This record gives sequence, C-alpha cells and structure tokens, in this order.
Amino acid sequence: MIIGTAGHIDHGKTALVRALTGINTDRLKDEQTRGITISLGYAYRHLAQDITLGFVDVPGHEGLIHTMVAGATGIDFAMLVVAADDGVMPQTLEHIAILSLLGLTQGCVVITKQDKAQPEQLAQTLAQLSQTLAHTFLADSPQFIVDSLSGSGIAALSDFLQLQAQQQEAISRSGLFRLAIDRAFTLSGQGTVVTGTVHGGAFELKNPNSKLRLMPANTPIRVRSIHAQNQPSLSAHAGQRCALNIANIAKDAINNGDWLADERCFTPSTRIDVQLQLLSNLAQPLTTWMPVHVHLGAAHLMAHVVPLSAESLPSGEQGFAQLVFDGPQCAMPGDRFIIRNAQAKQTLGGGHVLDANGPDRKRRTPARLAWLSTVASYLKDQQLSPLLAQAPHGISEPDLRRLIDGEVEQLVIPDTAIWIKPATNKQVAVLMDKVRWENLLIQIESTLEQAHQRYPDEPGMGADRLRRMTNHALPLSLWQSALQALVQTQRLKRQGAWYHLPEHTVSLSEQEQQLAEQILHLAHQGQYDPPWVRDIASFLEIPEPEIRQLGRKLVQQGKLYQVQPDLLYHHQHIEQLAQLMRQQPQNQGIKAAELRDQLALGRKRTLQILEFFQRIGYSRRLQDRHVIRPDNLLFTS
Repeated sequence: MIIGTAGHIDHGKTALVRALTGINTDRLKDEQTRGITISLGYAYRHLAQDITLGFVDVPGHEGLIHTMVAGATGIDFAMLVVAADDGVMPQTLEHIAILSLLGLTQGCVVITKQDKAQPEQLAQTLAQLSQTLAHTFLADSPQFIVDSLSGSGIAALSDFLQLQAQQQEAISRSGLFRLAIDRAFTLSGQGTVVTGTVHGGAFELKNPNSKLRLMPANTPIRVRSIHAQNQPSLSAHAGQRCALNIANIAKDAINNGDWLADERCFTPSTRIDVQLQLLSNLAQPLTTWMPVHVHLGAAHLMAHVVPLSAESLPSGEQGFAQLVFDGPQCAMPGDRFIIRNAQAKQTLGGGHVLDANGPDRKRRTPARLAWLSTVASYLKDQQLSPLLAQAPHGISEPDLRRLIDGEVEQLVIPDTAIWIKPATNKQVAVLMDKVRWENLLIQIESTLEQAHQRYPDEPGMGADRLRRMTNHALPLSLWQSALQALVQTQRLKRQGAWYHLPEHTVSLSEQEQQLAEQILHLAHQGQYDPPWVRDIASFLEIPEPEIRQLGRKLVQQGKLYQVQPDLLYHHQHIEQLAQLMRQQPQNQGIKAAELRDQLALGRKRTLQILEFFQRIGYSRRLQDRHVIRPDNLLFTS
C-alpha cells in the first residue's frame, strides 16, 4: 500500500514518516539545513506476509503544490497531517481539495505535535477538523493524536496502517503497464535509473514479449533490473513504487512526468477531453482558452482549457472540457488530473480523462457531447452496451484496450455487440453494436440498389465510389470489413473491381454469346494494347453501337475492363498488370516511364492504364510514382 502525506508546511509530515519507518525522507542538504521538505521523499516499511508500506512525503509549502500533486497521484491511502498547536491552515484546505479531486477514498487524520499544544488548543483543532472534513472523504476517517519525537501514539497509528494494508483489495495487474516517472538519475556502474509509481498492469523482466517505451518520445527501452517497494524484484506491477535501471538512454533525455509504458499503451495527443469539476471558491468562471497549469500523472504542464458543455464553466460546476497542450502528451481514460490558475497560486479544480485523443474540430457537437457523457458513465458502471450504442463506427481493439485498461480477451462481451473481423492482417478488429453493424450493411445494399436502377448497364460500383456514396466518413478498415462480410454471406457479389447485388446480372442471347467470344478473343489477342471499339467493329463488320453495348455487358460480367471509353481490356491482362504493379518494392511504386518500358507501350497508353488503376482505387500517385493503396482488396484473389 502506498501512503501519501498531506498538510501545511511545518506540521511534522517528515518527522511522522521518520517515526513510522526510521527513515529521514529529507535527502537534500538544503532540506536538512532549512528543516523543510522541498522535493518528494520516499520511505518503506516491510511487514510480515509480504506486505510493504510505501510512504510518499510531500512538501507543504504553497509554492510547491506542483510537487505535492505529483506525489499524491497514484497513492492508495491519504494521511492528512495537522499540527495540534496550529490547527487547520491554508495548505491543509488546499491539500484536502486536491486529494478529493484526485479521487482518493481512503485515509486517516494524524494530529501531530501533541507536546506543543495546550488542551484547549487541541480541542480547538479537533473542532476545526470536524467542520472542515464534514463533506469530504475523510469525514468518518479515524484520527490519531501523536508526538513523533517521543513516539507517543505512533504504535497505534502503525498498527492501523498495517491493518489497512492487509485489508486492501489486490490491485488488478491485467492492464497495460505504465509507470509515471517522477525522478531520473545516474548511478555509478549502473547507468540511468528512473523511479515512479506504477499506475497499471505488470512488467516481467524475463518476459521477452514485454516491450516498453519512453513516452511521449516513443523511444524503445530495455530494462536491466527492477527494485519494487525498495526490494530487488523480477517484476513491477500496479500499486508499487518502483525503480527501473534502463539501458540505451541518457538521463538528460528523460523528463519528470514522462511515462515508461507498454508500447500499446499511449497515442500521444495535444488535445485531451476531460470531465472537469471546479472548486466552489473561484471568483471567476472558467472561460475558453484560459491558460492553466495541469498536473497529470507525475507531469506538470501548461495548457489552454476549452469548456465544451457551454462557453464558460461557473465556480462549483461540473462539465466537459478540452485541454489543449503545446506538445503531445500521454493519458488514458479515467486518469485523474488537477488544474491551477496561470500564476500557479490557486487550485481551480480537477477531474478525469475521458478521451486522450480529442478532436480539433466538431468538439462541441451534440453527438460528441453525448459520446463524452457515455464514456463518463462507462468509467463509473463499466457497462459496454450504452457505450457501443453511441459509437457509430464501433471501438477498435487498441482503443478498447486503453479504455478498459486491460486485455480485451478477458472482457465479457454483451449480447448486443459483435466483433468485426479485420479485412487484412494489417488492420485491427472492431467491437460494434449489432444494430449499427446491420444498419451499415443494409445501407451499402441500398446504395447499390439505387445505383443499379440509375445505371443498369454498369457492372456495379468500385469500392471507393461506393464508399463515397454510402458514408465517406466511415473508417477505411471498417468499410473493407463490411464489404468482405457482405461478399462472404453472398449478400453482395464481386466481379473484379466491381461490387453488385446478386440479382444484378447480365445474360446474353445465343447470337450475343457468339459475338462476345469474338470480342473477347480480339481483346485477349491485343494483350496490353487491345483494339478500340471502332477497330473491333470494323474488323467484324458490326455497327459500333452494337459492339459498344455488348462490351458494356461483358464489363458487367467482369470479363472485360473499360480502361478508357471504347478501350476494353481482357480481365486476365488487367489482373496481370495489377500483379506487375504489386511486385514493385514496397512503398516505392513505379514510374510511368518504367512501366512503359516494361510493357513496350507508348507513353499515352501507359498513362491511360495508370489512370484506370487510380480511378478504381487500386493505386495512387505520389509525385512521379504510382504506388499500390495499402489494404485495398482489389485483385487479391
């Protein structure tokens, strides 16, 4: 169990930790000389049954609130310290507010310096505390009166903390590992060491599949050794204070507030959507683009706040907001944070993260606010069905893993949801509401039906054009999965590059069939330079309109491709050309001149072929090269 101190400066927090552990957490010479805590201090007490009490000693000075917040983030238990002779002071109140905003639910109150207080002073302090704590999470918490120097009352407090640690529920280790770095230093012969609190998951030193990155720099990290709760260990897990000796990175490349995290954990972003609760003692409302100090994890950052529920957020109110940072930051849904004013003199409020990758446009639409409201509800009740009902495109497996902070394989999927399999190995599965999924499939079928009615002679629609007419905002991976599902269940048919409904077929008369064989033979004979419609009509002595009409039917059957108006290629040669383009080195593509030389064609015909492949969505042009579009499903079978 990690215990964090809180309270006003000079109320005896460090002396109390020393009395409980025998360790002086004021490690800096300046701290020991001046008798005040400046930086975070750490101490441990190892008990029976493999229980370790970890203490985080925070400074009480008003100018060091940012350090206090960094220490309070990630603790399990709060120990509010109040001097008997001083009573409740300004930083006492601010620390209580911060602990409440950080979501702490467990704690106790320790009244120190018993020897310095007269009975009436002690009674006054107790009365103050009763009034101050009445509507906080510490309202019914036990209170201990101690003298840290003589040891009076310390034994009872120590026994209580030990009992709390024994009764504490085990913290889940199923999530993604992430450690908030609050110190980085170098040890002789060891190299770089980082320390911090593990906010989620577990890391096994001997597991070759455990890969960590320094975030948000996204630098791969190798861990040499681990100290967990001040003991050598082969693992680190949620709820522990840990020190990790890491290789291949210098101390100067690490900032306080960075994360050491599973490579799947974060997608850094400059915009984070949050649920924000303001304190009730603010003189002014929170307005758009107000600069604020943000304390998130172990990081102290500057950001601008944008209220989303309204143009401003009044004192004491709760609402949705977006925090906009100058550079990419890392967070996960549910992470707690604190904001303070631009001068860092007053705590304004706090809350928790809803979406760590907020949008830069349409952030105040009714649909967006409904989504944030549903995410906020999910973080409370863990009910997936309402969340999926608000997700028009479902939730991808990586996003779902970050949302639940765990492995999706262990997730109980509601009956109202369905896993959408990815169309290619490079894509990811999506969990989607069954009704939304079926509505999408019906929408695709309806779009095709209307297209068949409007263009009865066309073979169908290419995937790109069909997507634009159905829902251009649909993610490409989800779109391809939908097409694949419709084809696999035979609700759609695919002929080459064209999709059509099963009933949209073309039949040829016996006379047309005989003529079709001649057209196909001439197209095949022409290979990569087939004859134009006019040339076929002249050779067969058949009117051009008749050749053109039959050519459209053959295109509809997938036997010919119309590269240009009146220029028909045999399907085998188009498939060969597609494979030729696919054989080029990945991401390098092919130049028009290179393809021209390989096919021994003229420049104009080569460009016509390349433009055809662009038109049907098979390739795209990047400067002077033509590259295959990633994850397209054309000519794959």
